[in-house]
Amino acid sequence: MRIGLLGGSFNPAHEGHRHVAEQARRRLRLDQVWLLVSPGNVLKPQAGMAGYEHRLAGTARIADGRRVLAAGLEAAWGTRFSYDTVRMLRRRFPRARFVWVMGADILAELPRWRHWMRLARAIPFLVLPRPSYNARALAGQAARRMRHARLAPRAARLLAGRAPGWVFLPASQHAASASAIRAAAKGDVP
Repeated sequence: MRIGLLGGSFNPAHEGHRHVAEQARRRLRLDQVWLLVSPGNVLKPQAGMAGYEHRLAGTARIADGRRVLAAGLEAAWGTRFSYDTVRMLRRRFPRARFVWVMGADILAELPRWRHWMRLARAIPFLVLPRPSYNARALAGQAARRMRHARLAPRAARLLAGRAPGWVFLPASQHAASASAIRAAAKGDVP
């Protein structure tokens, strides 16, 4: 199986997440995309973070239950960092070919992740554009350090299971943002 992994807080899950999952699934011809709901993101403040069960349920609502699945694996396994989760996935599913799916915003912040270079050697990355992040991400530290492993967009279908390797895949962008949704819910947006 060819499986995309889209990790995040999903605080809240929204149509932008589903858009990214579907873009990755179709363009890479993935069998499934698993939405990995983080029980606690060490890079984000806990203030304003909805409870894990609420975020997992919201993620299940945007998934289709067949090709795009909400997954609570990190909570079940007790992993806190993406590198540890990927190591566990590879042990549990040795025949699966995984690819880590992220937006350009995540590529820009990747150097803040624990063992991010080990993660890049363990699993390929598919990077999708994100409004206002693309240029910064492609000029950032992660893109520079991994430039030798960057593949052309036409090679994206070969990406699953091929690490190190990454593709910035031109695709339609979705404007939804969890931060904007939370701000609107609080009445902080005019």
